[in-house]
Parts: sequence; C-alpha cells; structure tokens
Amino acid sequence: MRHWTGWRYSSPACETAMLKARFKPEQTDRLAGGLAALGLSPNAWTLLSLLPAVAGMAALIHGRLGWGLLLFSLSAFIDIVDGTVARVTGQASIKGAFIDGVVDRYVELLLYLGLLFYLGSGQFLGLPREVWFMLLIFGSLMTTFVRAYADHRGLVKGEAELKRMGGLLERFERLMLLYAGMFLGLFDPEWLMAVVAITAVLANLTALQRIAFALK
Repeated sequence: MRHWTGWRYSSPACETAMLKARFKPEQTDRLAGGLAALGLSPNAWTLLSLLPAVAGMAALIHGRLGWGLLLFSLSAFIDIVDGTVARVTGQASIKGAFIDGVVDRYVELLLYLGLLFYLGSGQFLGLPREVWFMLLIFGSLMTTFVRAYADHRGLVKGEAELKRMGGLLERFERLMLLYAGMFLGLFDPEWLMAVVAITAVLANLTALQRIAFALK
C-alpha cells in the first residue's frame, strides 16, 4: 500500500512509504478523514511534523528525555497520517511524496542531533560517543542512498526488486529501536547509548547488505 502515488521506490520517499505501508488502510483512513476535516492540505500536515521534531530536539538538548520521546512520537504520528489524508482527499502527488521524504530526513537528523546533545561526550565501548553518532548518521544516510543509486544506475530494476532490497534495519525498525532506547534511557542513559551503538552497527550492515544485493 502507498499513501502517495506517482513515485518509485528509488526515491528517499521509498523508506517513508515502506514505513507507512506497515499500517493497514482501515487503521488510518477513519482518523485521516477526521483530520482532513480540519482543512489542512497533505503538504501542510507533512510540514507540521517538523514542529514537534524541532521541539523534541530542543527538549533533548535541555535534558528532557521524556518530553523528547513524546514530541518525536507525535511527529511520527503526524508523518503516518499525512499521506493517508492525501489519499482519502484525492490530493496525492509526486511533489507531495518528495516533500514527505525530505521532511522525514530532517526529522530523523533532528532526532540524532538531539540524542547526541542529550548523551553528551564520553566513551562507550572504547569509542567516543560522537563517533557512534557519526556511524549512525552515516549508516542511515547510506542505507537510503544505496537503494536510490542502485536504481539510478539500473543495477536494480522494477519495484518488486527494489522492495526486496531491504536489509536488517530499515527506517521503521531504526526509529522504533531508538524510541525504545529513549524509553529505556529514562531509567539509565547508558541503555540509550547502547541502543544508539546497536542501531549504528545495524544501519551500516544494512547499507552493506544493499550494496551486495545491487552487485549480485
């Protein structure tokens, strides 16, 4: 299922589409219908998801992990329903899909930056915490880039094959793992740091998996 129409899975929006595809239409259509009555366009909903993300980053910078988790969860909720609003109102578009994918990357990077400031400097498993976050950001970006570039170069053809180019940790799993880590971090920040490190390793392994898939 796609909430937006008119793009292939090669775009950054493909990760978003695959995240949203995990929710069945009956789970979101009724809610989206109610939200559509507010009169906001799908693109407005997409851009609106940036606000709680920015606030969530600010909360993390000021050491408010609980508020950060709540605000980023709200951003994720808005992200899930924006495409459904587009579909139920007949306003789905290629530009909307593009905006959706771009905003999702901003939200994800705001989360990483917020967590970096929250956890601060120090060592974890023999590496500076900043290195773990650099690995996390690198792996997350490369996971998306490899799929898009493989399609651009014709190494992977057709939507079915692009869908099979998954891996250990796609965007949905990546975010859910980090949100779980934030919850655990309410009890001990080291648990959150451990989840960040695990996510960083798995994100880079996913990028390598996709490279191997494209070159097979």
